[in-house]
Amino acid sequence: MKNWISKALMYLEKSLGKVPSELNEIDWKEDLSPKNDKLCQHISAFANLPGGGFLAFGIENRTASVIGIQKDEADNIVERLSSLCRDGVDPLVRIDHSIETYRGKEILLIYIQESAVKPVHIAGKNLEQSFIRSGGTTRKASRQDVGALMLNSKTPTWEELHASKLLTEIEVLTLLEYDKILELLKKPVPTDIKEILNWLVDEKMLVDVDGKGFYITNFGAIAAAKDLAKFDGLTRKAVRLIKYEGKNKAGSSKEFPGRKGYAVGFEALIQFVQGLLQDSEVIKNALRVDTALYPEKAIRELIANILIHQDFTIRGSGPMIEIFEDRIVFSNPGKLLPSKKIDRLIRTTPESRNEILASAFRRYNICEERGSGFEKAVIAIELFGLPPLKFEELENSFKVTMFAPKKYADMTNEERIEACYQHSIIEYYGSGGFNNTSLRKRFGMHDKQAAQISLLIKEAIEAGRIKAKDPDNVSKKFSIYIPYWA
Repeated sequence: MKNWISKALMYLEKSLGKVPSELNEIDWKEDLSPKNDKLCQHISAFANLPGGGFLAFGIENRTASVIGIQKDEADNIVERLSSLCRDGVDPLVRIDHSIETYRGKEILLIYIQESAVKPVHIAGKNLEQSFIRSGGTTRKASRQDVGALMLNSKTPTWEELHASKLLTEIEVLTLLEYDKILELLKKPVPTDIKEILNWLVDEKMLVDVDGKGFYITNFGAIAAAKDLAKFDGLTRKAVRLIKYEGKNKAGSSKEFPGRKGYAVGFEALIQFVQGLLQDSEVIKNALRVDTALYPEKAIRELIANILIHQDFTIRGSGPMIEIFEDRIVFSNPGKLLPSKKIDRLIRTTPESRNEILASAFRRYNICEERGSGFEKAVIAIELFGLPPLKFEELENSFKVTMFAPKKYADMTNEERIEACYQHSIIEYYGSGGFNNTSLRKRFGMHDKQAAQISLLIKEAIEAGRIKAKDPDNVSKKFSIYIPYWA
């Protein structure tokens, strides 16, 4: 049984008590009114009602007795109401229906779902042509009512918008790699198609239009599409992967455009990127051993970041990975959110402009804890002895660069200070702060080079990037340092 049916029957039982009376939540009728304008008013009113409302057909209007309904009558009612929910009101309203046995008779229950976007009004009319439920009846909304509905309205996110036209069951299953999503969730693939479709609706990948078909949402397409080119407007949102020969774009390049949705294609993308990266060769015990140049954990986190946090409303551009001889650049459309500062991105308070996608990536085990992506990437590059991550906010995009290994002597002073600052954040949340020893270890330097690190710490303090945890401590040997904002 659908979970809304028990609630509808409860309201019906209450309204058909000793003294029958219609409630705000339910309206019962013998059959369907021939007046479409009247029906649209009821649809508007129930869609504007918190929690939505119900229509019950097969109840005699005058005596409030249950007389039942024939299947062909029920089919006609569902057909007309579905059409009016699509074309008679704005925005589109979703309904569901079920034929249930009540007091020994078959009745038709229609569930008109609450609209997130309010007020729902008559199509082609202004907002003042909105309706609400009051005292068990449907009435026109006052200006004050319309204002209250607007305050409780939710603008649909990009992820919730439709990416497709109305599709059949087979068309939906052909376009989405749903079995891969279930694999990521460690769930078995249902054998029943209806069960698969209901799960995809619950997963917010589909919108069910009351048995008439399904819309694939932007989230459903961007996460699980077999081919993003099949969706108008999403082709340019596929991941672009470009490998350049040399340290700049002047040399030859080769592009590897992505096609799959982000979630279903993530692991293959990681493997492909690693396959393109050059390996460094290290001689160990007279044997040649291939060692990865960049840490996989950092690659995973940085790729997940550009996918999740991009601004999808910027048309004509998408996430991009550029591989150069000495670095990898990860970029995505959209600037940082106004609440974010570029030097506070590591271990920042989690916030995303695409919360449905971000939540799904966590559930699919593609990324882990909220707000920990850059932290994990920095920890990984420190273990590999790489220069610090470089964060850049451009006019309409955000970019993170991860550099190939570089000796301390070859780093610029700005890179050394930035590495010191990023190290201070990791150690602050790990052990309360860092000292000369931990920073030497981060750079892979010997104890005899302590003086060089002391000079770097002094320069980082003067640059306003770090500070002493205890400013009154005169012993530099045992000093602990923390980020400037701690």
